[in-house]
Amino acid sequence: MQAKTLVTLICALMGTTAVAAQGDLLVRGRLVQVAPSVSNTGTLAALNVDVDKQTVPELDFTYMLSDQLGAELILGTARHKVTANGASLGKVSHLPPTLTLQYHFAPNADIRPYAGVGVNYTRFYNADLKAGAADLAVDKNSFGGSLQLGADFAINQDWYVNVDVKKIYIKTDVSVAGGAKLGTLKVNPVVWGVGVGTKF
Repeated sequence: MQAKTLVTLICALMGTTAVAAQGDLLVRGRLVQVAPSVSNTGTLAALNVDVDKQTVPELDFTYMLSDQLGAELILGTARHKVTANGASLGKVSHLPPTLTLQYHFAPNADIRPYAGVGVNYTRFYNADLKAGAADLAVDKNSFGGSLQLGADFAINQDWYVNVDVKKIYIKTDVSVAGGAKLGTLKVNPVVWGVGVGTKF
């Protein structure tokens, strides 16, 4: 029902084509769900370490290199609960700025689908993780790839509704603070988003 309502709303809002052309800067604000697809190595796998979903705001900027090629930078942060066999280990935050090269299939249409591939640098911070009395440490830096599919739905010449999904490859090593490595935590979230955008 929610999906049908969203499609109906988008269709009702669609109007005059909002053209995306070379030199335009597209700015979008999205509400995104960060849904980790967790896999682990070492002791972390034996403990079934998992990371919860979070819904957060996201801001992104796309500069149109040509009528069909764009370079997008996304900015957003999330704080996740980490568990082992269902028991809380605490929380950790991450900031994953991601740069994506997009191909826009129909830049002059009312519905403008696009696909992208890119890279992300993720910074883990504000980690508050414990296993019993032992503090846990995470590697603060991660580099990985990203994949993207999305579409803009024109409202008028300047505004549009956006839907978007990304797969971002993020991982970090986890260890006992000052001690042995427990394994690698691969977060690899799927990021679902919906929002509005404009161009400059």
